[in-house]
Amino acid sequence: MNKKLKTFLLFSLCGLTLTWLVGCISPSSSSPELEFWTMQLQPQFTNYFVELNRRYEDNNPELKIRWVDIPWSAMESKILTAVSANTAPDVVNLNPNFASQLASRNAWLNLKDKVSSQDKEKYLPKVWQANTIEVCEAESCEVNNFGIPWYLTTVITIYNQDLLAQAGVEKVPSTFEELAQIAEKVKEETGKYAFFVTLVPGDSNEVLESLVQMGVDLLDEEGKAAFNSPEGKDAFNYWVNLYQQDLLPPEIMTQGHRHAIELYQAGEVAFLSTGAEFLKSIENNAPTIYANSAAAPQITGKTGKKNVAVMNLVIPRQTDKPDEAVKYALFVTNSDNQLAFAKAANVLPSNLEAIEQYIQELEANEQISPVEEAKKISAIQLQDAEVLIPPRQDINDLQKIIYENLQAAMVKEKTVEQAIKDAELAWNKAQAKTEILHYQHISPRNEFRG
Repeated sequence: MNKKLKTFLLFSLCGLTLTWLVGCISPSSSSPELEFWTMQLQPQFTNYFVELNRRYEDNNPELKIRWVDIPWSAMESKILTAVSANTAPDVVNLNPNFASQLASRNAWLNLKDKVSSQDKEKYLPKVWQANTIEVCEAESCEVNNFGIPWYLTTVITIYNQDLLAQAGVEKVPSTFEELAQIAEKVKEETGKYAFFVTLVPGDSNEVLESLVQMGVDLLDEEGKAAFNSPEGKDAFNYWVNLYQQDLLPPEIMTQGHRHAIELYQAGEVAFLSTGAEFLKSIENNAPTIYANSAAAPQITGKTGKKNVAVMNLVIPRQTDKPDEAVKYALFVTNSDNQLAFAKAANVLPSNLEAIEQYIQELEANEQISPVEEAKKISAIQLQDAEVLIPPRQDINDLQKIIYENLQAAMVKEKTVEQAIKDAELAWNKAQAKTEILHYQHISPRNEFRG
């Protein structure tokens, strides 16, 4: 049984059994211990969290922090089990995509009135917004602020200066339109490809995100397909034309994003869309390529939107220490602690003051390294960055449907018009089945209320 199916079945089982679980299990007894779960941060950051929690306990002697680190692959199943069994920790490190799935089922404490407006304003506004969702019950809807932003990553463009010089390219592209023009020049002058993107379902969302950057609405307010539009057809045509003009490597249909890094390190592509931290790997694995590499902002579409990946902290509704949990989560994500963690982990802070200080410290270096320059570019573009893909539990299904139909259009099995129509029908049909299953088998949305 694959992981996705296991998660679905576990989610459904939780929905079916939670009513009697909540009735049979009493809330955990009050204790001076606050339990905090993170995702795969041991042993690299053990010293950081030991010191962080020591400082917190020194200023809050009535409370002890119990830090538990969960493997990345196990977090979803473990938190689902813990929430359904009423044994959830007090603070949990998740991402908005998964956290929002349980937020719509009232698993998390609504922070709307628990966090002051002054504290909310300390974080990037668009990133804070990624931690909110509208939850509707009966005829009323309520905005649920389910998480506090923590650390971020965002994509930049790493480019091979030597390859661009050979192709006579003087300006790094900032838009997909410019990228297509340069791809033609690179292929013509060097025989190599400008870049690699993957269309393997379950891998990178880069192409899916590009549709949003090109002005495509993926879904409407009811969750139905909205991408069968003039903008959607233009975006499909963009990728189909590149492939059919042999401006994309044929293995985009069989190889994942890791292959893009391999091709770049081998000097076979001019551009690599990835995180700034990968420059360090390029330096270690391909020093000659690294010596010819530089960084530029993320390539985007006509919207100017740039993507950011967010990690947050959420607080289960069943905690018997909601105020203490909120206070601790705000401590972990304050400017000083975010800045320290960003430096240690090669990530970016979501706290505005920490971002400003992060950039200032990089700019203060008289001889900034390529890696530090990439980090600075990454941090600066955070002001325009947002979570581009709707936070849904079935987002991988949407990606699969779009990627498979896009592939069919690329190899001329379908026209672009037929491919996008088929994708629309497949998604809406899947949604109709999901709605039927939800009403037949899943208990109401208040199931996670303790």
